[in-house]
Amino acid sequence: MKTFYSLVICLLITAFSYADISEIQKDALVDLYNSTDGDNWKSSWDLSAPVSTWYGVTIENEQITELKLAFNNLSGTLPASIKDLGGLKILDLSFNSLVGELPSEVFALYQLEVLKLFSNNFEGELSEDIGKMQNLRVLEIYNNSFAGEIPSAIGKLNKIENLGLSSNLFTGKLPSEISNLNNLKILSVFDNRLFGTVPSNIGALSNLEELVLSNNSFYGQLPSSITKLGNLNTLLLGNNNFTGNYANLQLKMPNVVTFDIDASNRKGELVTLDEEVDDN
Repeated sequence: MKTFYSLVICLLITAFSYADISEIQKDALVDLYNSTDGDNWKSSWDLSAPVSTWYGVTIENEQITELKLAFNNLSGTLPASIKDLGGLKILDLSFNSLVGELPSEVFALYQLEVLKLFSNNFEGELSEDIGKMQNLRVLEIYNNSFAGEIPSAIGKLNKIENLGLSSNLFTGKLPSEISNLNNLKILSVFDNRLFGTVPSNIGALSNLEELVLSNNSFYGQLPSSITKLGNLNTLLLGNNNFTGNYANLQLKMPNVVTFDIDASNRKGELVTLDEEVDDN
């Protein structure tokens, strides 16, 4: 009888271990494992063990809320079934070897607060559906091969604080809708193929601390509203085609401690920052 009760307890423990998440969530994780060469991950998963023991997986209230697999030798593509991880708040797949376009299903992860995909080999355009992920606070997709224009819908990410789009193949202009991001602290788009003038309403980003525009083809005068960025401590503008003499720009922005412009823009007296009409 004692052996019988011990067996029942073991079975119950096993059942509860596997019932910590729904089967559809577990299947989505298995799909991710199979499509990204899980057998060769640095920290692999034992698919026969409870999901709660799998590396990088956090479960709260029977929902997978965090998936952190950075530096884990993932390769391959993301499966469409990732949409079934609807409770995710943090998805960190940075520093891996993932390829291909982001499946549209990624943009259905509406609870996501942190999305880190940097230092992979993703390509293709960033969908306008990014604007539906309105809980995002951090979007870091730098050091990939994303192309096309930065979608204007990015201006709908009202909670975003960190927007890292650098070192990609983005073209076109910096969308003026970015000025809607009142909580934005970091805007980094350096090392792309962007051009045009800086939107005149950029001064509306009152919480901005870092503005990194280097290594693009921006041109024209900087808008005078840039001096309204009172919290800015980093301003990197070098290797663009800005015109005007900004030798005294830093005097107008005393909180900026990291400041970089082209040598040609350091000569002469700063008379004004022209408020040009945006051509966005």
